[in-house]
Amino acid sequence: MTQTEFDRFTLANGLRVVLAPDTTSPVVGVSVHYDVGFRSEPEGRTGFAHLFEHLMFQGSESLEKLAHFRHVQSAGGTFNGSTHPDYTDYFMVLPSAGLERALFLEADRMRAPKLTEENLRNQIDVVKEEIRLNVLNRPFGGFPWILLPPVLYRTFPNAHNGYGDFTDLENASLEDCAAFFDTYYAPANAVLTVAGDLDIAQVRSLVEKHFGDVPARPAPVRPSFAEPPPDGERRGEHADTHAPLPALAVGYRLPDPVADIEAYVANVVLAGVLADGAGSRLKQRLVHREPLVTDVNAGCGLFGPFEARDPDTFTITAMHTAAVSEDTVLGAVDEELEKVAASGPSEEELAKVTARWVASLHREHDRLVPRTLALGSFELLHGDPALVYRLPGLIESVSQDAVAAAATLLGPESRAVLTVRPAGGES
Repeated sequence: MTQTEFDRFTLANGLRVVLAPDTTSPVVGVSVHYDVGFRSEPEGRTGFAHLFEHLMFQGSESLEKLAHFRHVQSAGGTFNGSTHPDYTDYFMVLPSAGLERALFLEADRMRAPKLTEENLRNQIDVVKEEIRLNVLNRPFGGFPWILLPPVLYRTFPNAHNGYGDFTDLENASLEDCAAFFDTYYAPANAVLTVAGDLDIAQVRSLVEKHFGDVPARPAPVRPSFAEPPPDGERRGEHADTHAPLPALAVGYRLPDPVADIEAYVANVVLAGVLADGAGSRLKQRLVHREPLVTDVNAGCGLFGPFEARDPDTFTITAMHTAAVSEDTVLGAVDEELEKVAASGPSEEELAKVTARWVASLHREHDRLVPRTLALGSFELLHGDPALVYRLPGLIESVSQDAVAAAATLLGPESRAVLTVRPAGGES
């Protein structure tokens, strides 16, 4: 793929549109990204962005509840949505003959979702059950994406639980829903992406037909969520009644993913050098040679790389036996980071990690849904959907010195350490 294989334009109501034709198979992907996520939630309404994602599937002023499901599935398609720190996305993939149906459905709920007391109470219960399943009743639930941020960060937008507190969810009102929709679900605060088997001129016309009359509202002013980095090590502990072993998560601040993409990508490669594959530095030392842990991983972003604006988080997570202290594990991690900082990865290490990443990106973006979502999120976060096509080159261009420089910033004085303690039998 090349960066010329897409078209961008903006409707009069402010909706940004990205079209990416690919006629290799008779299917289309459609996504809408709204510039609102966990970090935009007001205090006292934790989990509201995710709750609202659920409400967007509960019908509209012109379609009854479950009609969206029926129309997509009857056309042979699939759909879903997800909530992230800085955006919420909705997507579907279906045979190309169903494209206009997909555009109608997305425009219809952008215009007026069905916000009723019944739908709200029902979806609050659904979200609470999801939290029980994925967090409260699961070993290491919320580890590290819910548990680490309040240790690393100090401000509510960056530190709070994006899945939501039950009391906050139960206190959500229809007035909250209407205000959230009016503020964040304006066309000018969204990106529509259509990828796959399409004709650009035809789709331009269809987009104008279905989205052009969605009432314009001003996009909200997006605040900066920046906060000072740690001025010393920060520590926190969490008791997990389901955890069979102790665990720890180490968090560091990353370079700005938008303003300093090259430094950010060097950290992505560093994470691979540390923990990608059995031959990586942390897995060789901590799992195989000593061994200190049962598993260790490293990565950029609490949901993965390239999915958030600044501030974003570099994480190292490990599970270990009770016989090994967290300080022993941290000491080994620090030593390995110091080695990378002193001399960088070897040429062989760097080549292996970058080749694996490039192959992964090509494989991922060869699939229609991930490519559609990536084009939309890069337009939203970076103002540049072409970044999808440039990422492999950015990864390949990372040098040994750049990885070493990234490692020098991951010292004990700038980290947060979360310890998960097994607490079986405790309430």
